[in-house]
Amino acid sequence: MEKLANIDLNLLVVFDLLYQEQNTQRVALRLGITQPAVSHALKRLRHLLEDELFERTSQGLQPTPRASQLHPGIADALAKMHDTLKLCDDFNPAKSDRTFHINMTDIGEIVFLPRLLQHLSLHAPGVSINSVRSHNNDLKHEMEEGKIDLAVGLIPQLGAGFYQQRLFVQRYVCLMREDHPLATGDFSLDYFRTAHHAVVVAQGTGHGIIEEQLANAGVKRPVRLTLPHFATVPYIVSSSDLIVTVTNKLAEATCQRFGLIAREHPLAFPEIPINLFWHRRFHQDPGNRWLRGLMFEIFSE
Repeated sequence: MEKLANIDLNLLVVFDLLYQEQNTQRVALRLGITQPAVSHALKRLRHLLEDELFERTSQGLQPTPRASQLHPGIADALAKMHDTLKLCDDFNPAKSDRTFHINMTDIGEIVFLPRLLQHLSLHAPGVSINSVRSHNNDLKHEMEEGKIDLAVGLIPQLGAGFYQQRLFVQRYVCLMREDHPLATGDFSLDYFRTAHHAVVVAQGTGHGIIEEQLANAGVKRPVRLTLPHFATVPYIVSSSDLIVTVTNKLAEATCQRFGLIAREHPLAFPEIPINLFWHRRFHQDPGNRWLRGLMFEIFSE
């Protein structure tokens, strides 16, 4: 252990390159130092390891049996340190096979995933996305532990210890089929009150504000269907007389495909900030930096 403490890491780098190149000049060029500096490092290694390590021959520097014995372990240790310290490339999306875990709602999956996956297929074909659902304290802990890389949406519970970046602001609209009786003409609060509604109770998201605002305004309406998520809303609304309050981004992503129309909501709701969140532990992680930069590039407004 005492001998190990006396060995400079740079000496092991020189040893590894000498084993590969068998020439002090080529090693000097690769390290950007002078040839005498390489020779001096070799001299120190010989003293510390009590072996000549490399002998000059007509074919260049040839390793001694001791050097051949040492090299596999030293090369492996240097490679592991290289990976641990991430001294190689920061992150190469074109060559990476990393799986990123993103916490998002079903609305997020509809709005973000098609365009994100299209970009990845062209520029990062080995990268995979795992969309996950986690709520409140579970989300905080999983992001802190690195089990979830990013979270996107309206997530007011993520505060201390998290960075956030605004992507865009949403508003609420009323979604209905194109030939719905309320699809044209006046759409006042009175018409809204008498229409039949589907309601989405998306627990663990900020969308509970819909029912809160309606209750605060004293607005009551006939609710014929309650759903736990938004994903099935376009299918149901397209074949019924139900209307539903959704975000404008969900409406934009589904109206044309499902034959729907979005009408301005008769009740004024506060705008919804959609942010990107990541834990401060992973602020400098190269892959995390790349993914959040990509999300901002594609989706920010």
